[in-house]
Amino acid sequence: MTTRRKQRQRKARGPTEIRVNESALAKNNSYGAPKFVYRGYYVDEPFKCRDCGKEQVWTATQQKWWYEVAKGFAYSSAVRCRACRRKEQARKMAARRTAGHR
Repeated sequence: MTTRRKQRQRKARGPTEIRVNESALAKNNSYGAPKFVYRGYYVDEPFKCRDCGKEQVWTATQQKWWYEVAKGFAYSSAVRCRACRRKEQARKMAARRTAGHR
């Protein structure tokens, strides 16, 4: 896709909307589909961090990576800010080391 064509599409939908590639999504055994699939594009979604309570935005780009590249569960969404997510990962890693797992 050419750069001009991408720019025209971006103007038509807005800067925070990114097209969904349904063939890249992980398979799920659901009778329906998430909102973003019906809509056809990802949009920035605000959320409140579960741990610190800080208001954050889960960007359309982050969603595309999560659902299409990392093959995340289609009905999941962001619940922690980046800083709290890193703290939680470190906590889990420390717990595994303490329990003798690697």
